[in-house]
Amino acid sequence: MAKKKAARKATPKPKTKAKAKAKAKARSSAPTGRTPQSLNGWITHTELASMDPNATRKWCAKVLGWTFRPSFAMPDGGEYMLYMYSDKGGGGIRPNNPPEVPGSIPYVQVASVKAAFAKAIREGAEEMLAPEAIAEDLSIAIVRAPGGVPIGLAGPK
Repeated sequence: MAKKKAARKATPKPKTKAKAKAKAKARSSAPTGRTPQSLNGWITHTELASMDPNATRKWCAKVLGWTFRPSFAMPDGGEYMLYMYSDKGGGGIRPNNPPEVPGSIPYVQVASVKAAFAKAIREGAEEMLAPEAIAEDLSIAIVRAPGGVPIGLAGPK
């Protein structure tokens, strides 16, 4: 019991909004693949491609109550706005890339993106984006499932 109290004291909660914002900013960065394995098979990230990402962000915050983390720059330009709708899921808002139409892609957490991608292709999906590392411990891929539905895969290589 004494060890638990000591651990709590070692990580005090911020007492001001400024400290809370600084702590949140320090934690924010590109996403990682450290999602618990217990979430494999769950949609843990939904990406929204928008013609006006700022308008979409404001609407989602006001209407849906989503919270946003600081944005980060995307390699191809533009901002990626990370949001959370629960402690187990969230996503990002980015500009759509014409001729891409605005829309969304759900990303399902998998144990291995490479293995899940190969299985998806064997079972009749079409490649949209081959497995690609986007962070040290996070890879993504996108397939078009039978029926034309895009599905993202996310997790370790």
